[in-house]
Amino acid sequence: MKVGIVSYEPVAVKGFDPHIYYVKRADGMVFPPAENMYNDITCFCDAKAIRSNPNIVAVSKDGPALRQNRRVNLPWDYVCPTNEVYMDKVLGFISEIAAKEVEGVILNLYHFPEEGFCVCSRCVELWRQSGLNWMEWRTQTVTKFIEEASERAKGRRFAVEIWPDPVLSKERFGIDFAQLAAYIDFFHVPLSANDYTTMYWVDMLTRIFTKILKKPVFIELSAELLDYVKLNALLRTMAYVSRHEIEGILLLVHSSGDAEKIRDYAIENKEMQQWFERHKFSKMTQIIEEWKTLY
Repeated sequence: MKVGIVSYEPVAVKGFDPHIYYVKRADGMVFPPAENMYNDITCFCDAKAIRSNPNIVAVSKDGPALRQNRRVNLPWDYVCPTNEVYMDKVLGFISEIAAKEVEGVILNLYHFPEEGFCVCSRCVELWRQSGLNWMEWRTQTVTKFIEEASERAKGRRFAVEIWPDPVLSKERFGIDFAQLAAYIDFFHVPLSANDYTTMYWVDMLTRIFTKILKKPVFIELSAELLDYVKLNALLRTMAYVSRHEIEGILLLVHSSGDAEKIRDYAIENKEMQQWFERHKFSKMTQIIEEWKTLY
């Protein structure tokens, strides 16, 4: 099992693999690609672009796909995913990243914002022309984008993040796990939380996703601004997740210093190591033993 990091800075940290860098973000910020890392691209969330041109926002009967629209409860501002000008911009960026010496490309937020989106005149006309029902048209739209994106990323490992809803992702976002699996190397599943002092739901969702997804799975856990209580909870959660058939665990950190803190704490915490050994969390024991060799 691998333990990697997802970070907002392009800095590699010893003992972690893979490294994932947010190169294009939901606020609209875009950064130079990070070589020898996976570059994570936010596709259709771009607050900066929407501020510049409000006409590109996705819409529903409850209003636009904006954080300030409290009727729709969205964490980001969404561009309509059928906007060809913006789509071409994203696809071009994927090509640019894949042309660099990167380990791979990961896409996030490449789908519709939620159930009920998008009902702009363009989406309604495309749906009518398709002859499909509403759900199948939305699914086809998302799958075609991922197919095209995979062509642009050719020669690099290619993956997608998925919203952690194993039941309603097709209805809500137009995501069909089986269709996407045909174009990717692995799924990246973020199970974010402020802390994991209560973690049964992480174990449950990991179990479900490893059963239903037909490609290798990485589980992402939040690992930002941790105190010692949260560190202990995170390490125990990692242990339970490690018992499932996953490719690895990804730790979401703000900086390389967060990852170093987790690694060093795990090495120094003899009581936690004994707990891993006593309860036969062999994969976590192996990871920590490998970290010890770095010193």
